Amino acid sequence: MNQADLIILNAKVYTVDDNNPHAEAVAVRGNQIVCVGSNAEAVAWRGEGSRLVDGQGRTLLPGFIDSHYHLLSGSLGLGNVDLRGLRTLAEVQTAVSAYNAANPTLTWLVGQGLRYDVPGDEPLNRHHLDAIEGERPFLITAYDLHTIWANTVALEKAGLLHGKPNLSGSAAVVMGSDGLATGELREPPAYDNLLALIPEPDAAQTRELLKKGLAQTAAFGITSIHNMDGNAAQAQLYADLEASGELPLRVYIPYSIDPETPFAALASEAVALRDQFQSGMVRGGCVKFFMDGVFESYSAVVVADYPDQPGNFGEPIFDAEHFAAMATEADRLGLQIFVHACGDGAVRQVLDGYETAQKINGRRDSRHRVEHIELLHPDDLPRFAQLGVIASMQPLHAPQPEISPDVWPSRIRPADWDRAFAWRTISDGGALLAFGSDWPVVTQNPFLGLAAAVARQPWAAGGRAHTITLAETIAAYTKNAAYAEFQEEKKGQIKVGMWADLVLLSSDIFALPPQELAEVSAVLTVCDGRVVYEQSEI
Repeated sequence: MNQADLIILNAKVYTVDDNNPHAEAVAVRGNQIVCVGSNAEAVAWRGEGSRLVDGQGRTLLPGFIDSHYHLLSGSLGLGNVDLRGLRTLAEVQTAVSAYNAANPTLTWLVGQGLRYDVPGDEPLNRHHLDAIEGERPFLITAYDLHTIWANTVALEKAGLLHGKPNLSGSAAVVMGSDGLATGELREPPAYDNLLALIPEPDAAQTRELLKKGLAQTAAFGITSIHNMDGNAAQAQLYADLEASGELPLRVYIPYSIDPETPFAALASEAVALRDQFQSGMVRGGCVKFFMDGVFESYSAVVVADYPDQPGNFGEPIFDAEHFAAMATEADRLGLQIFVHACGDGAVRQVLDGYETAQKINGRRDSRHRVEHIELLHPDDLPRFAQLGVIASMQPLHAPQPEISPDVWPSRIRPADWDRAFAWRTISDGGALLAFGSDWPVVTQNPFLGLAAAVARQPWAAGGRAHTITLAETIAAYTKNAAYAEFQEEKKGQIKVGMWADLVLLSSDIFALPPQELAEVSAVLTVCDGRVVYEQSEI
């Protein structure tokens, strides 16, 4: 007898399937959807072992696909001092004191998630950190992970107190008027050797923190992520969890590339990662580059110089010829390419590289991507559609000055504000939008992302908010995101035959005013047909 394992009834099913957008029930057998329709049609699949869930008129969606995620580093960061949302040094001191009390034996102290506007009256420096912790090495990562502040002990241990010469790109050890480092370190080349000194968690601690991060992710209704850093060792961690039945979401993992990566590694290591990991839960097939840094630390590459730093355009991490050669080879090997590019100059250089690859290799269904696109020059807008490039963006990266202050808007001229985080313009220009969070840079909560995309406010009266509709936003987190990883035939919609990746929400989100979307939560998450999260009252 064909009976379902799980039947969800009385729901407001939004399928994201244009041919059948709405239903009231879904039935699941094994890891596949076997029925999308009326309650009566779904109940026909009921058997002795079927579990029935009453949707209570709440929205049922395909599981969220977060298109930009850092699973391992975000999970490991859960063991650090949480500084997200703090506004003053006094609050930092309180958080550090509580953490010290709970972790008295740690030899290094690491805080994570601080905003750039702390302390506000002057840039954060080593003396501020010394006053909080002067005996042990103490460092704080900015919320975007592109700047680190270190105390004097940490700088001395890393040999950075007197600076670091010959740094590439926009990386910098910021120096003070006394000839010593201020403690502000911008971009990885400036702080990599400092991070290398921090004792790494052992295998058991790593697994425990990773499982904690996975549980948080599942609780938000996220059933797939596109990881934005990776190698074979990291992929094996996820594969081991899959083998033990402990992986609650699907992971698409890249091979990370930096300017020192040998050209030959594309054909050997990147392709090997792709070939080794091809299950439904852990899959390779992509490579990840960085073209620039971020606006907050003046390391984004821009077409027009920074208004408060004339002549500073940022420096690309890859020169144009090097990136084009690497991209062309990756494309030739059939690898999908992700590139971090925040500034409009960096976006242009990435598109130039993709155009070169297409001219040399010929046009194919490559679905290469640009990650972030915080500023886009109008001349480059049509190139996304022309080249078939996907715009991978993060709604919560757009500053919301009406909620909290942010340094980002000051990094460009007010006349250019309307082309920042330009979801509406980019979508109208024919590019496919795929949304994500960039966790742990911001929360992985997709409901805050929905609210940010639908209810965003302009930075100035008469300016553009670039809002998109709720349906468009959901598509960017589901159907479009599945397309952005070549999985649109398997997930991202609620259709018979597709994988059973589903999320039941706490309300009917289409009946809510936009500002209330942020209060929605997941009450049931299903991945690969398994319930991986549920609220106790379900």
